[in-house]
Amino acid sequence: MPSRILVVDDDAKIGAFLRRGLALEGYDVIIANSGDESLRRVAEQAPDLMILDIMMPGINGLEVCRRVRAAGEGFPILMLTARDTISDRVKGLDCGADDYLVKPFALEELLARVRALLRRGGGAKDAEEGPGVVILRYADLSLDTGSREARRGDRLIDLTAKEYELLALFLSNPRQVLTRNTLMEKVWGYDYAGESNVLEVYVGYLRQKLETAGEPRLIQTVRGVGYVLKE
Repeated sequence: MPSRILVVDDDAKIGAFLRRGLALEGYDVIIANSGDESLRRVAEQAPDLMILDIMMPGINGLEVCRRVRAAGEGFPILMLTARDTISDRVKGLDCGADDYLVKPFALEELLARVRALLRRGGGAKDAEEGPGVVILRYADLSLDTGSREARRGDRLIDLTAKEYELLALFLSNPRQVLTRNTLMEKVWGYDYAGESNVLEVYVGYLRQKLETAGEPRLIQTVRGVGYVLKE
């Protein structure tokens, strides 16, 4: 079954351009022309991936992203915007987006990022049925790679797609120091600008979720190098 992609943009020309390009790659494409319409579409049937423009009248893309994540939806979100500053990029990622592409963009790059996001964030259905499902554990923390559910003791933790990837990487390499470059390459797949603090932002998100009931910290900072999962 083809992956279902929801494209959200108030520019009809961009919507039509993306529909054609994605459909030619075999995706099932749904178009929403506003933030309100996109939220209705998600409520009716969550897509496998959302391509979301930031600058829209009414509910903008940042608010759509916040509401989608607040509702517990973990499908990947690729932000599209004409803004090209580090602060704007971080705002989108802070809202729960998984990737960020600046207009104007090449269709080939967008398609590559869509494929990468679907591989990393949209494989839950296949994993549930496949033979490679495992439960990663360290201390009182566990992660089911089939259901993509994390638990700290008996407490269930909701994760976004990128939070899941990051935690899975830590749990697959307990007590090993993972450098910042390694984490960025493995989770985001390409090099963000050196000034970007997207990794620090997501480590902060994970720490908040893992420690919300007062549990001891497991993700430790190795100053000047990266992070390590250890007690």
